[in-house]
Amino acid sequence: MMINKRQTNPNTIKSTSNLIRIYGLFLVMLTGCSEPTIQKLEGPAQGTTYHISYWAEAPVDDKAIKADIENEFAAIDKLLSNYRPDSTIETFNSVENTDSQEVGGEIVSLVKIARVVNQASQGCYDLTIKPLFDLWGFKGDALTIPNDSTILATLKQIGMEKLEIVDDTHLRKKQADLKVDLSSIAQGYSVERISKVLAQKGVTNYLVEIGGELKTNGYKPGLQPWRIAVERPLPEERTMHKVVTMPKDSPIAVMTSGTYRHYFDDHGQRYSHILDARSGRPVSHNLVSVTVLIGDPAVADAWSTALLCLGQKDGMQAANTAKIPALFIELQGSELTESQSDALSTLNTLTIH
Repeated sequence: MMINKRQTNPNTIKSTSNLIRIYGLFLVMLTGCSEPTIQKLEGPAQGTTYHISYWAEAPVDDKAIKADIENEFAAIDKLLSNYRPDSTIETFNSVENTDSQEVGGEIVSLVKIARVVNQASQGCYDLTIKPLFDLWGFKGDALTIPNDSTILATLKQIGMEKLEIVDDTHLRKKQADLKVDLSSIAQGYSVERISKVLAQKGVTNYLVEIGGELKTNGYKPGLQPWRIAVERPLPEERTMHKVVTMPKDSPIAVMTSGTYRHYFDDHGQRYSHILDARSGRPVSHNLVSVTVLIGDPAVADAWSTALLCLGQKDGMQAANTAKIPALFIELQGSELTESQSDALSTLNTLTIH
């Protein structure tokens, strides 16, 4: 399954944009008079916004860092955007044949991650779900409820098994009309790409956040940990639910998928933007939020989407089998209920309170 999450259009992806809010305006900074200054960068990107906080013990070129980050966003957009006809992924989608096509190592690496998660989720998570999003009107943000026969016909276009990895830079469609949407993994990948820009510039203490999806490394001045807030997953609220104190000695990503921000109401029926690739329909379970906390943002992004698609019972089983640290939040009536995967319960590098 895929959520038409982040992307380069404000109507798109994770549906989960801004699920994690940085507490306060961005972060509660603890700085002293003699301590280094935290630099902040922010702006629009991928149909949402980004916020970056960083500092370095040795002098760095802040203007060059800002320019490189903007260039990196432009390069990612040209590669992954489903809203640019000239992007690499849309060029691949537009060619309706079964010949091998060069897409580059970045896209192939994302497909490899997605294939693992697709199999672990028993097909609930699927990068080839794009025709279903278009069918339901989610791409244009205007609900169209299709009939059963139309859904069944569209499902014939769906399936990760129809997408072949030829080599490290080439993909091949086994079915000519196959379409790929990377939005459920692209924002996590973007977080990692921007983090690498900072690392290349000699910055090892940072927080990178795009549309609520984030990664931290190191700590704030004064050896203070980065702290972030997980939003309370209710549509009528914008309040803090949990605070995560991040580790100081290792990088970690925090990726959240949720059902409570983007949905349609039609004649008393609520339709989530989260589609199950197996049924071709929006999910209807009570799981409203899943947060995954692991080192690789792209992997965390894909897994948070997949676990949310699966629902509480199957999602928890999949997380435990794959040893994925994940926080699940269900809505039962008006009450929120939390549960943690085994890997999160035993994770001692961070705290959630």
